[in-house]
Amino acid sequence: MRERTPNRPSLAAARCGRRRALIDLLAVATSLVWTGPAAGDAPPGFIVIAHPGAPTVDQKFVADAFLKKITRWPSGDPIRAVDLRFDAPARASFSDLVLRRSVFAVRSYWQQRIFTGRGVPPPELDSDDAVLRHVRTHPGAVGYVSARANTSAVQVLTLR
Repeated sequence: MRERTPNRPSLAAARCGRRRALIDLLAVATSLVWTGPAAGDAPPGFIVIAHPGAPTVDQKFVADAFLKKITRWPSGDPIRAVDLRFDAPARASFSDLVLRRSVFAVRSYWQQRIFTGRGVPPPELDSDDAVLRHVRTHPGAVGYVSARANTSAVQVLTLR
C-alpha cells in the first residue's frame, strides 16, 4: 500500500502552478523587450556613420552588414564594416539596439563563424577618431561612434 503525504499537491495543482509561473515569466520577458525610443527619450549613445555618398538604409541592413550576412551596398560596392573596441560604451549601445544582441553574444556569434570557417568579424578600432579616420578614407566603410564625436567629415546614416 502506498503511503500518502498530506502536504503533496495534486497533479492538477502542480500543473496550474507551472502554468502560472510560465505566464509570469512571459510577462517579465515582454516588459524587457526594447521597442525603440519614446518621444523625448535620450539618443542611443552612438551615431552610425558611413563613407560619404552611402545610401540611406534601414536598421536591418546595418545589422546584417555588421554580422556579414550581406557584403554589398545596394549600389554593388563592398561593405567594409568596422567596430569599436570590445569595452566601448557606444559598442554596447550599438550591439543592443541595432544588432539586438549583447556584445558577448556578438563575440560568441563570431567565434562560431570563425570556428566553422564562415567568416571573420569586422576589425576593431580603439577610438572614435580611429573609426572616423577609417570610414572617411575607405570607400564602402560603415561604422559607429559615440554620440559626442565630430562627424562632419563623414556621412551620418539615419536608419529608417
